[in-house]
Amino acid sequence: MANASVRVTDLSVLFPLYHGSARSLKKTVFAAASGRLGQDSHHRVVVQALRDLNFTLNSGDRLGLIGANGAGKTTLLRVLAGIYEPVIGRVQVNGSISALLDPNLGMNMDLTGRENIRLRGLFNGMPRSALRRLEDDVQDFAELGDFLDLPMRIYSSGMVVRLGFALATAIRPQILLMDEWFLAGDAGFMEKARARLEDMVRGADILVLSSHAENVIRDWCTRVFWLDHGRVVEDGPPAEVLPHYLGSPPPEEIEAPNLDTEDALPVDDAHAEASSDVDGGPDPETAADPAKGVRPDPDATASSEQSAGEAAAA
Repeated sequence: MANASVRVTDLSVLFPLYHGSARSLKKTVFAAASGRLGQDSHHRVVVQALRDLNFTLNSGDRLGLIGANGAGKTTLLRVLAGIYEPVIGRVQVNGSISALLDPNLGMNMDLTGRENIRLRGLFNGMPRSALRRLEDDVQDFAELGDFLDLPMRIYSSGMVVRLGFALATAIRPQILLMDEWFLAGDAGFMEKARARLEDMVRGADILVLSSHAENVIRDWCTRVFWLDHGRVVEDGPPAEVLPHYLGSPPPEEIEAPNLDTEDALPVDDAHAEASSDVDGGPDPETAADPAKGVRPDPDATASSEQSAGEAAAA
């Protein structure tokens, strides 16, 4: 199997606005001020969802997408998954893809859960024997019981997430695209799902993940795009990009003193000199000859002699 890769060249995605208010003077002024709205070649007002993206991903890359809501994270994932087509530029993807973008993605809500499992397997070209194993795996993990043979339109939102997650993680792709919906669900289910998800992440050749969870981006990604208004503001490792995005840069490291220079004292000598200065140690001459004792104070000696003379005269 060939190595997976993703190559994006001059990518831009525009969404035209067809409603009448989009052509108003107010919208035109706002477009000029914000830079997010514009006009295409047919003079239609368009939303510039992604603008001028260029990057390459190879086997082993783990890319995290961060940014405010509406920055273009999910749009980029949908373009890589083939759901949206680039209006400008080109996207080349080599390798099998699995997209955890929406729990309803690829699901027919009028069919039963079991029928949707079989359709997903057939779409991925699985033989009949593999379809049975896929069905058993999803059934055991989702724990839907008899609901698996009922139409999905009667499922609760939590049941849809369970089935969508189990099905999406049952088929191991080379390129894994994940949006932050996978963090939804009850606490018990997510605790159970974490090990399965982490195993899938480790097995993928390329990971592209959109999330607002700092710890997830820091633990799972080796590269981060900070997106804003459809553009990449910063591209780099998580340790560099996340502090800038969160507005709390790491503290500067204090450089340790260089003790290899000629002016530096050996540890013992420096300690001895510092102790002498602080403690007011004995004079070297006194230390060499104890008989010399402490040097007398001249003023104190003169005062003593004067007092002795006055006492003798009395």
